[in-house]
This record gives sequence, C-alpha cells and structure tokens, in this order.
Amino acid sequence: MSAKIEYRCFVGGLSWATTDQILHEAFSQYGEIIDSKIIKDRETGRSRGFGFVTLEMRRNERCY
Repeated sequence: MSAKIEYRCFVGGLSWATTDQILHEAFSQYGEIIDSKIIKDRETGRSRGFGFVTLEMRRNERCY
C-alpha cells in the first residue's frame, strides 16, 4: 500500500466570483480534496482573489 501525502497549494488570481465549491470542483480531478478555501475580507466578506486547496495523494501519484 502506498503512503499518502497531503499537498497544500496556494491558488492566486481568482475571480471575485469564485466560491469554495468552484475551487473544490476545479481541483478534484487531481486527487482527493481534504479542504478548499477562498480567503475573504473580514469586513466585507468579499473574496480577496486567492485561496488554498489541500489534496491527499498516494506517494507515486503526480499532480500536473
């Protein structure tokens, strides 16, 4: 059995309209998504145009 590794990726240059769900769906083809989060302005709740995705992959898999 292959060991699993978590990768946390910064994703920048996102549209203001990008949601957590859209980000999750966009990266789901690369592995099992553990977490996806759009970073939002504390005061306005509006997207800041970037986020993070954490994927779990087997050691021998590659994300292109």
